[in-house]
Amino acid sequence: MSLATEDGTDVSITGAGSRADDSPRRNGTLVAGLAAATIVLAAVAIASLAIGNRAIDPVTVLNAVFAYDDANPLHLMVMELRVPRTLLGIVVGAALAVCGGLIQAFTRNPLADPGILGVNAGASFAVTFAVGILGLTTPGAYVPFALLGAFVLTVLVYVLGSFGRSGATPMKLTLAGVALGAAFTGFTTAIVLRDLGTLQVMRFWGVGSIGGRTLDQLAWAAPLIAGGLLIALLCARSLNALALGDDLAQALGARVRVTRVMVIIAVTILAGTSVAAAGPIAFVGLMIPHVVRWFTGPDQRWVLTYSMIIGPAFLLLADILGRIVLPSGELRVGIVTALLGAPILIILVRRKRVSGL
Repeated sequence: MSLATEDGTDVSITGAGSRADDSPRRNGTLVAGLAAATIVLAAVAIASLAIGNRAIDPVTVLNAVFAYDDANPLHLMVMELRVPRTLLGIVVGAALAVCGGLIQAFTRNPLADPGILGVNAGASFAVTFAVGILGLTTPGAYVPFALLGAFVLTVLVYVLGSFGRSGATPMKLTLAGVALGAAFTGFTTAIVLRDLGTLQVMRFWGVGSIGGRTLDQLAWAAPLIAGGLLIALLCARSLNALALGDDLAQALGARVRVTRVMVIIAVTILAGTSVAAAGPIAFVGLMIPHVVRWFTGPDQRWVLTYSMIIGPAFLLLADILGRIVLPSGELRVGIVTALLGAPILIILVRRKRVSGL
């Protein structure tokens, strides 16, 4: 069974108190597609370990992972440099893609993502404040500030976008997010420009990169992102019901307020941790859910699950391109995702119906 949402889009009822009308054949196709996407992610991860300024053959990569020899310089390069980079790309890519899917479903706005709604700007401002004002220098120390900044901006955007009789409409939420994001970006720039040391620390971090990270940084980022992803998956059924409007969602048994609180918590954790670990990386959260809905339709259970796999694959591919596109050095992954994401997003929005939302 399907009903029209408030913006006129048909959505299947798969929320609380309802049964999904997906056929076994369609479910089987989606499961097979998810398995294929997982294989692609594994292949891209191996490529991320093998490709760089110095190419390493896949056999040597697998030997380094499963039979590490600290006397072998190639094994050392793989384990000390490329493994942390690849694993961080996987967790950050999953966090950004799922965070974008959550925000788009939560606001019923197909153009929403952590960047457009100002969440990344809040986390970036908080990290810049920690570096420029408080003098913190280790990425692990950024995490509480990034989480707080992401949470404050998420709440502010929702509160400002809820004013008026119509409540929190997609247009009002987007306008509030753009306005607050611009304001906090200005505050961030002011802090960076007042101190040369802060500028040196923040100029590369602010572009977005997963290079130069260690397993110690992954040790605090991975558990937080895993918790955020779990909360997101627990919200998926209720988000399907919320797409039909608050009143009908409550009639179907969805706990609207609880779902909203859980989504805000998940967005805060995912956006805040990814910004603290890798900087503000654009377009992953905006584009990946659109691509996923081409295959899955609007069911958030599949959208979020697929995003969790395809997001990391896209981010790692962008990182690989950034390593090989320049003759010397590398192009930061945040730049590559923007260069790849912009034309893909233009193609997506030219479709008659924007990615099934």
